[in-house]
Amino acid sequence: MLDQTPSKTGPGPQQIKHILIGSARDVRVTIYTLSSLGYGSVNEWSTPQPTGNPGEVISMLIRYLLLD
Repeated sequence: MLDQTPSKTGPGPQQIKHILIGSARDVRVTIYTLSSLGYGSVNEWSTPQPTGNPGEVISMLIRYLLLD
């Protein structure tokens, strides 16, 4: 699920990954809260996947930013 490709440095868009880990409910609530605040649409987040720890999931949002 996680992209291990190193992000390039220098001019151009830089990749940043937002990772949520927690209970399925807490991850879902956080995704909807961030969306309601205008940061990322619900559909931009990966489908929550089990982490291997009981009751825990992981979801990721990848954004590309232009940094100076």
